[in-house]
Amino acid sequence: MTAFDDRLHRAIQRGRGTRAAQERLEGEKRATEEDLRNRHSELRLALCEHIEACLKRLVDHFPGFEFSTIVGEDGWGASISRDDLRLENGTATSEYSRLEMVICPWSEAGILELVTRGTIRNRERLNRRSFRLLSEATEDGFREVIDGVVLEFAEQYAAQE
Repeated sequence: MTAFDDRLHRAIQRGRGTRAAQERLEGEKRATEEDLRNRHSELRLALCEHIEACLKRLVDHFPGFEFSTIVGEDGWGASISRDDLRLENGTATSEYSRLEMVICPWSEAGILELVTRGTIRNRERLNRRSFRLLSEATEDGFREVIDGVVLEFAEQYAAQE
């Protein structure tokens, strides 16, 4: 075997080694993305249950609100809403109140995002987006955010009653 044949053989081996390393990295990347998708699904399910439980308890304290589950292309969650008729000086005015909390669908950004919107008596009071990287997101952390939003809405609604 000549020196050239030896170098050619080593170059071919390095190329095959590089290809194998790239295939391993791509496999790890696919596994990591699948892990993140699974993590998103787990958190979404747990947090949607918490959202529903919190909003149902809020409805118990403010009769007249209607609860509904949200499932769609914008995400999963729940909302409560009510329409009131206010009579003042012989004039009837419709007043609308609503709290909506939605976990956004999976995105390649690898984040978990909670969107909250709150309207009290025709005025927008809450409009927030809370998000964390899935690698850093915790169920307890988002539960605190959800609890905080529900408590803030309850306080503001009670102040307007």
